[in-house]
Amino acid sequence: MAKTTPPGVRDSHNDHAPSDAPGIDMTHSQIMRALSGLLLGMFVAILSSTIVSNALPKIMHDLHGSQSAYTWTVTAALLAMTASTPLWGKLSDLFSKKLLVQVALVVYVFGSVVAGLSQNTSMLIACRVIQGIGVGGLSALAQIVMAAMISPRERGRYSGYLGATFAVATVGGPLLGGVITDTSWLGWRWCFYVGVPFAVIALIVLQRTLHLPVVKRQVKVDWLGAFFISAAATLLLVWVTLAGKNYDWLSWQTAVMVGGSILLGVIFVLVENKAAEPIIPMRLFRNKTIALSSAASLFVGVAMFSATVFLSQYFQLARGETPTMSGVMTIPLIAGLFVSSTVSGQIITKNGRWKAWLVSGGVFLTAGLGLLGSIRYDTPYWQLACYMALMGLGMGMMMQNLVLAAQNQVAPKDLGAASSVVTFFRSLGGAVGVSALGAVMANRVKDYVVDGLTALGPKGAAIAKQGAGGGSIPDIKKLPEPLRSIMESAYGHGVGDVFTYAAPTALIAFLLTLFIKEVALKGRPGAPADSSAPAKDTEPANAA
Repeated sequence: MAKTTPPGVRDSHNDHAPSDAPGIDMTHSQIMRALSGLLLGMFVAILSSTIVSNALPKIMHDLHGSQSAYTWTVTAALLAMTASTPLWGKLSDLFSKKLLVQVALVVYVFGSVVAGLSQNTSMLIACRVIQGIGVGGLSALAQIVMAAMISPRERGRYSGYLGATFAVATVGGPLLGGVITDTSWLGWRWCFYVGVPFAVIALIVLQRTLHLPVVKRQVKVDWLGAFFISAAATLLLVWVTLAGKNYDWLSWQTAVMVGGSILLGVIFVLVENKAAEPIIPMRLFRNKTIALSSAASLFVGVAMFSATVFLSQYFQLARGETPTMSGVMTIPLIAGLFVSSTVSGQIITKNGRWKAWLVSGGVFLTAGLGLLGSIRYDTPYWQLACYMALMGLGMGMMMQNLVLAAQNQVAPKDLGAASSVVTFFRSLGGAVGVSALGAVMANRVKDYVVDGLTALGPKGAAIAKQGAGGGSIPDIKKLPEPLRSIMESAYGHGVGDVFTYAAPTALIAFLLTLFIKEVALKGRPGAPADSSAPAKDTEPANAA
């Protein structure tokens, strides 16, 4: 049947960017106009993830939530984002990318509005799942649309803009969330409402500025694969959250849940190998660069999300800061991320080389986390600022460039899948990391509180026996002395322990980047890779 194509738009079975079409090039101003709505959508996605970070202690106090509920409020969104990312990626290879971005924004808006109406932590966690699905789409599709429009060589420059947007939303979110929480006539519920206008504006701008070829092909979505990967990740996170509290780490419950998660993972791999349109094509992992980039992203995710989650607890519960000041005090972290992501993107665009940035990022990230492991409630702020800046530099150098390295290895038809695979593992690392480290922190804080109370003598020991420190998130400012000092010391030491446990994951990410073979970035999407890359490292991922 004959098809008509709008003027200036190339009809394609793969819905790829104009820059992929021979003879069609986009100027910088055209690309920036096309990316404006996309970057605004990405801003909304990151804002929703960070705006609640400084409000969570207050939210948990008002909703009578525990440390476990605190962790799951974050983990639920991360899990939903993780499980949905590869599905969004696969859908982007089959449907209109522009339509999918708009759908993701609508899902996010719905989840945000209902989350603001939450009456208990269970309702809040359920709404965070819906938010996470929308954010997963926005996070994955931002990289995919960018890859569809811009050649790998030029993409470093625009990835820098994406990193800058990430940095602004990351620093603006906690600050805005803190101000909203501290403003009596607004309150924390507006942390969920405030992103809605931005999302609506993004929808309008996207409709006017983003023009990509529309896919017209029969679709087979791998819903079975999506179910098994979600089930495997969920079971693993439930085990990490409950272990050490409801049952011992070495117990029959652990064996059942870990074994079940591994079994579901194996079934997922089997399903993907037979699926006509797998959400994660297993053949991609035959490419060494994609496999290593995905593994490194897994460990980078642990560091990235643990920083934003536990630093807010540290500043509010260990140092007694307001939510607003908690956001202000994390600026060194975001400044490091902003500088490294923009500068590295510009330089990569000029010379086409990216590995040195990955390796350097691994060094900075490991050093920053290791130093943060030494913090206590009374650590001088200038030391904290230096440690956070180091960590931010490492995150900015690694986060976008791992995706860039993978995108450079695949044919245009696999851009969506390759991009979402790396993003998926980063989100998975964040979800597992936050859940595991949250469980560690809950246990460590409880132990430190008990030790502090016991040191007070018989009266303190009696309070300790009643279970102090194991309940809901406290309002530090309302606690009497010496209990306030004990709680601040416990949370300060507990967060330090969290970073100590997270540092080895950054070291593993650094070691993995050493084995990634650098291939100079391609000049056009779908162009052959630089000849310096061995054939065996590029052919499997490009195979039809």
